[in-house]
Amino acid sequence: MALAALLTPVLAAPVATAGGVLNAPDRGNSDWVGGPEGGGARAPAPRAAATRVYQGQAFDTCHTPSLATMDAWLESPYGAVGIYYGGRGRYCSEQPNLDRDWVTAVRGDDWEILPIYVGSQAPCVFAENKQHVTIGAKPAEEGAEEGMDAVQSAAALGIKQGSALYLDMEAYDYRDSGCADTTLAFVRAWSSEVARQGYLPGFYSSAGWGVRHMENARKQGVTDLPEVIWFARWQVPPNVDDEPELPADAWTPHRRIHQYAGDVTEGYGGQSMSIDRNLVDAPVAVTD
Repeated sequence: MALAALLTPVLAAPVATAGGVLNAPDRGNSDWVGGPEGGGARAPAPRAAATRVYQGQAFDTCHTPSLATMDAWLESPYGAVGIYYGGRGRYCSEQPNLDRDWVTAVRGDDWEILPIYVGSQAPCVFAENKQHVTIGAKPAEEGAEEGMDAVQSAAALGIKQGSALYLDMEAYDYRDSGCADTTLAFVRAWSSEVARQGYLPGFYSSAGWGVRHMENARKQGVTDLPEVIWFARWQVPPNVDDEPELPADAWTPHRRIHQYAGDVTEGYGGQSMSIDRNLVDAPVAVTD
């Protein structure tokens, strides 16, 4: 996900920010809410009634950490972890630590989980290491197929209906109209299928590229859009409410994640990792 920000990585140690003090052990909070509350678009079919919302700090990292590392990081300020659980576009396609037992164990330690699916990418994706996995000639068909794969892969890990699944679409040039149309068709089909299967479709991208594209579509009244937005904007204080690309009535309430730093190294309990930092006010995985 780090490439989506298209900014110089922040390499500083944890510091106090507008969104909270990162070196304090405040791991956020979670709660259950009812069905759809606003969001990007209306789902084509009802989802599970309960959605689990987490508010607090989260990290994501390319390889799923070991259980020992997750235990050590219980003393960190993070209360949620992003896992790259599926998709043909994953950079870290091998995930030896990630299985159903891992999910059960970390949830038993009160970690929340943000499931990330890195599927086919926009034909005009900037990142060279994603240009071999772009959307093909039938974007709607491919989006639906990958949406089903996202659901089946999540279910295999014990991630149930009502969970948010986040489509990682690395930064792309939405100003290319042909590419924009192809990408939007894929994202809508992916989101529609995920929602049809009882899950909540989310979307990750750079604030100024993919997220701007989704917001433009929302303003135009496009349906079947993702219902949660995870926007990357680095080198600014963490804040889910003040993103310049998103008006106050877009993707609310509890439908936003801000990735505010990437490729930073942190360590807790003797275990260090390279991570991206996120502030979350959004749905997470349901496993109970």
